[in-house]
Amino acid sequence: MRLEVPSRDRGQPGAARGAYRGVMIRWISAFIDRPVARLDEAVAFWTAVTGTKPAPQEDPGFVRLHSATSDDWLEIQGVRDGPGGAHLDLAVTDVAAFAATARDAGATTVADHGSWQVLRSPAGQAFCVAAGPGGRVLPRALTAPDGTRTLLDQVCLDVGPAGYDTEVAFWAGLTGWRLERLPPCFHRLTPQPRLAVRILLQRTDHEQPPSAHLDLACSDVRAARARHEQLGAAFVGEWPEWTVMRDPAGGRYCLTGRVPPGEKA
Repeated sequence: MRLEVPSRDRGQPGAARGAYRGVMIRWISAFIDRPVARLDEAVAFWTAVTGTKPAPQEDPGFVRLHSATSDDWLEIQGVRDGPGGAHLDLAVTDVAAFAATARDAGATTVADHGSWQVLRSPAGQAFCVAAGPGGRVLPRALTAPDGTRTLLDQVCLDVGPAGYDTEVAFWAGLTGWRLERLPPCFHRLTPQPRLAVRILLQRTDHEQPPSAHLDLACSDVRAARARHEQLGAAFVGEWPEWTVMRDPAGGRYCLTGRVPPGEKA
């Protein structure tokens, strides 16, 4: 997986404090990783379902999804190997200190570019840490023509049983965020104060390579599914609280029955 981070140009956010050395996580973005050959399909779909516009970067393999109503929190990356997935991008006050904290907690460094680093969690999930002030304005849910509200606000890390408890402890300690157990197989980490993206950890039924996918909060999952299918997504499977979809570029994601953050139930 090729993980790179473009330059940051966002303003100061409300920040969440990591638990180890007082290193501040100032912003968190979700990277949508898709095969580079299908980058255009991914961009067309994800801009439509998030209400953003594409803002290509200097590297042609990256497209920031620009929001006119909030600070940007999404980016699409074209990967040359494999089907892609998702990864977290943390904007922090001190990259070296944060990376050292992560390594002390069990992470390994994949690449050190000075102002940004690529690391792997104990379970092997890649994530990026970059110098950047973050953002002030939180994203708002997109209102579809039928009134359905959706917001991409969560990255779910899918971890096998053997490494799950260690992975939960790693992310809880590194972020210092509020940890909530959601039976039977989930833990959620919510930043306080709220940032654009929170983290869900899912214990998979079987051992598997580390992976991550995107979750959208939906006021009406069935209506959201219908709209996403009209935009080219495919239905994969349905559970009581979430529906699994596949976007036009082949990546899986979930529509979840949660009220979008910042809205009343």
